[in-house]
Amino acid sequence: MPPKHNPLKLNPLQMKTLVLFQELARHPESSSPLDSGDVFLSQLPHPHGNHFHVGHKVALSKDASGLTNQAVWTVLERKGLIKASFPVAVTLTAAGIAYDTGIADQILHGSDH
Repeated sequence: MPPKHNPLKLNPLQMKTLVLFQELARHPESSSPLDSGDVFLSQLPHPHGNHFHVGHKVALSKDASGLTNQAVWTVLERKGLIKASFPVAVTLTAAGIAYDTGIADQILHGSDH
């Protein structure tokens, strides 16, 4: 039997935010791996116009409102996917890194510049 999709029952905004955190964790310019297997995200993106850069990808600003939403961070932390110090710092846990959202290709697009 294949693994259940979205077993933690994250809502769409929580899923989008997790995708962005996961992508940030892949790039050394925005993250630092920790000995625990978690990844500290040292820089959160800032939109310019209707988009912003996440590593080598581009995301639409409308998909990123969770980056500045304390309630989203609280839920992701309660479910063990991040450790948060809203709004300044976030650590993506090993569980957060491994969580398959299934929507990364819908949120992240190839960079055009």
